Amino acid sequence: MEARIELDVAALAKNWWVLALRGVLAIVFGVLAALMPGITLFALVLLFGSYAIIDGGFAIVAAIRRRGTAGPWWALLLEGLISIAAGVVTFVFPGLSALALVYVIGAWAIFTGVLEILAAFGLRRQIQGEWWLAATGVLSIIFGGLVLFRPGAGALALVLWIGAYSIVFGILLLALAFRLRSLHHDIPLGAPHTA
Repeated sequence: MEARIELDVAALAKNWWVLALRGVLAIVFGVLAALMPGITLFALVLLFGSYAIIDGGFAIVAAIRRRGTAGPWWALLLEGLISIAAGVVTFVFPGLSALALVYVIGAWAIFTGVLEILAAFGLRRQIQGEWWLAATGVLSIIFGGLVLFRPGAGALALVLWIGAYSIVFGILLLALAFRLRSLHHDIPLGAPHTA
């Protein structure tokens, strides 16, 4: 069992760049949303839809790379599928009212937050610094709750909330990615790992 866990940490550390890419993408999305608070709802739909689909794709790639290892690879897969579904819904129904978009974004944030916390619990005995992933999950749930419980805050406030959330989420993902990167450098090349 111990060797199986080591192999999982090595796989995570080897693919640290996937989390880093997701973090950078989230920060770019957040900055764009914050710099353009007057964008139309349609532009917001396209921006969110694109971000959710790309982020979901990266999560699925990370899950596929982790498949067969110990740990909750399925949580990443489910997170990716939910993100892609949220992105597709925004493209298929671009005429959604602002209120409907608020609910889609809020539900997406809560579901992905729960899955990120589950993944962090799966990693807690394997690496130090897994709290970064748990923090992104808690942040996602808080953001989703605020959005769902204050849906009438207006499109401008929603854009600013999304921007701030995405920037903090991206920073937390980058921190976890660089923690995994340093772990990857600490794992000796060719170190024997038995299943």
